[in-house]
Amino acid sequence: MKLVTIDAADGGHAGVLLGEQVLDLALLRAARSLPQSVKGILQAGPETLAQIRRLADKATAEALLPAATTRFLAPVPDPSIVLSTGTAYRAHLAEMKVGAPKAPGGFLKNAAAIIGTGSPIVLPPQAPDMVDYEGEFSCVIGRACHNVTAAQAMDFVAGYTIVNDVSARDWVPGFLDAKGSPMEVSRAAGLNILGKQFPTFCPIGPALVTVDEVPDPHDLRLTTRLNGQVMQSAHTGDLIFRLAETIAYFSRWYRFSPGDVITTGSPDGVGYARNPQVFMKHGDIVEVEVSRVGILRNPVMEAPK
Repeated sequence: MKLVTIDAADGGHAGVLLGEQVLDLALLRAARSLPQSVKGILQAGPETLAQIRRLADKATAEALLPAATTRFLAPVPDPSIVLSTGTAYRAHLAEMKVGAPKAPGGFLKNAAAIIGTGSPIVLPPQAPDMVDYEGEFSCVIGRACHNVTAAQAMDFVAGYTIVNDVSARDWVPGFLDAKGSPMEVSRAAGLNILGKQFPTFCPIGPALVTVDEVPDPHDLRLTTRLNGQVMQSAHTGDLIFRLAETIAYFSRWYRFSPGDVITTGSPDGVGYARNPQVFMKHGDIVEVEVSRVGILRNPVMEAPK
């Protein structure tokens, strides 16, 4: 099942993507007693998910909308945590000239930067010239998860989605060449992370695809295209750390809640590492596609004057 959040005056409400149509749960009398948000559905537990699946199987025309003309927010527009992991694919580490880590690495992505598929990535006026794409296969937590083992971790996953970890690269040279005291090295790394926090720099979507539709999260193809040209092409089997290891590692500290998003990091092919370098500009279209999950598509635009 593919859960979506339909953009609406009420701040968005849950729907189910059914091929070229969307079941709008707000239009179903039988769904009025159910949570009206995707996060609420996850919080309510497996039986509520099963009820919605049954409703989707019986969907009738009056509650269906054309997907092509329906605007979507992120599947969960208001997660408490977006954990963006890095140093994930060996080829990406090589192109960025950094060594392989002994444990997963990551940082929190600014939740206020979240947008859905179709919404524009806005080039920040203070750093518009080196804005890069990073397509990332991601999971969505389904129930409270804290201090779990790798053997337990996948039991807490509700499904999968896609994140584009948009990054202003202006500070990467200083980060990669940082020397001096540990404090200076840490400051350089922090500036690199700040370059990922601008408004609209966290597209998520198009849907939350439940775990039953993805038999093996480590057997998926990820492709990022810029204006139709393939820029990133990777297989999730090449991840240094498997998803269960990543969830378990960070759950030592974080208490993940239903709707929280954890990315698996970017593969190689980012614009910064290309020769010549490639950055997104006004009028571009960037797409991140993951097999079995969907296509996250966003236009790129200059900030309004």
